[in-house]
Amino acid sequence: QVHLVESGGGSVQAGGSLRLSCVVSGFAISTSCVGWFRQTPGKEREGVAAIDDDGELRYTDSVKGRFTVSEDYGENTLYLQMNNLKPGDTAMYYCAAEWRCATNGPLGRRWSEADAYHDWGRGTQVTVSS
Repeated sequence: QVHLVESGGGSVQAGGSLRLSCVVSGFAISTSCVGWFRQTPGKEREGVAAIDDDGELRYTDSVKGRFTVSEDYGENTLYLQMNNLKPGDTAMYYCAAEWRCATNGPLGRRWSEADAYHDWGRGTQVTVSS
């Protein structure tokens, strides 16, 4: 059974840092496409960062230079290190995974599309105050 469980969210002041974790069970992230999305009320889910099946790291422009996505195969865990946080980063953050990348190949330009991922966690809230 597939489970994705996020942790590490919280409330910080602008300029602070947080590290999100996503523990995955049910398949190996080493052969999957994995990513982080965020969503605020009334808006669509936005792709923040991802590790494609070919190892390519992908980021949305607004977080480049501030966020770093990584994964630990031994722990089957995905991470998102968030530095220099801004109030505009406030959102619910979700971990997503697509195990079929193992056979279908990397997502490429679709990495930031929510419907490209089959499995999701329940989210962890990040709040950044000015």
